[in-house]
Amino acid sequence: MKLYHAPLSPFARKVRAAVIALGLEDRIEEVVVNISASPPDVLAANPLCKIPTLEIAEGEGMYDSPVIVEYLDALAGGGVIPAAGPERWRALRLQALGDGIADAAVLWRGLAGAGLDRDDPLTQRQAAAIRRSLDRLEAAPPAAVSPAGPVDVGILSVACALGYLDVRFADDPWRDQRPALAAWYEAASRHDCLARTAVSAP
Repeated sequence: MKLYHAPLSPFARKVRAAVIALGLEDRIEEVVVNISASPPDVLAANPLCKIPTLEIAEGEGMYDSPVIVEYLDALAGGGVIPAAGPERWRALRLQALGDGIADAAVLWRGLAGAGLDRDDPLTQRQAAAIRRSLDRLEAAPPAAVSPAGPVDVGILSVACALGYLDVRFADDPWRDQRPALAAWYEAASRHDCLARTAVSAP
């Protein structure tokens, strides 16, 4: 299988971290692509031409990141998505929150690149969504993570979203008023699957 991705994508990083956590590294080849160039292999596997895309057979792909992680979890016999009960819904809800933060941040950056300033209502809406979500996580941080302990898809999603904020919005530090979330993230970042997929500014 081939995983088409870009290292700075928080969604691709979530999938890459899940691959490590699930012990599937020897079954997946990572391929870095420039999605703006509409790579033919990505187009063949995913008509949306988005990353991450997991090619599971020639011309057949899995997308987007929640579907890919669920597919990989099933392939591994479980590990990052709880099978049932409250823990499953907690992990999936946390995944939605983390992915939502990342969605808003990616859109915010795109709007800035298109020339919209911080005072534009559309930009302000993304910023407000991120602030509210971070405040919710500050009030109730995810479960503590040890360097070699278990992780779930919700933890991965939130950690990857926070890592993206660090890289793309370094001038807007989210930690200042959120010490509990900052402490959680520092600990989570030391987990093997997140440390090995850590990103830095280009």
